[in-house]
Amino acid sequence: MTKKGIATGVVHRVPADLRKTLTSTPAALAVWENITPLARNEWICWIESAKKSETRRHRIERTRTELMDGKHRPCCWAGCIHR
Repeated sequence: MTKKGIATGVVHRVPADLRKTLTSTPAALAVWENITPLARNEWICWIESAKKSETRRHRIERTRTELMDGKHRPCCWAGCIHR
């Protein structure tokens, strides 16, 4: 049986720590799969732009909870410079 991959962003692939969080939270994963690739790209880039590991962990948790709240993009962030 083939394992279905998780949807990626336009430029960025889903990092392992975010993938683990999303796959362990079906409600967040469902929203993740239904937002645009550009929106997924914004979340991934926002997480990867964290300089400290504690900030990265906080952003991953915030991504999980905000997706479950129906938000499609990270708030108050200039956006991915890689698009």
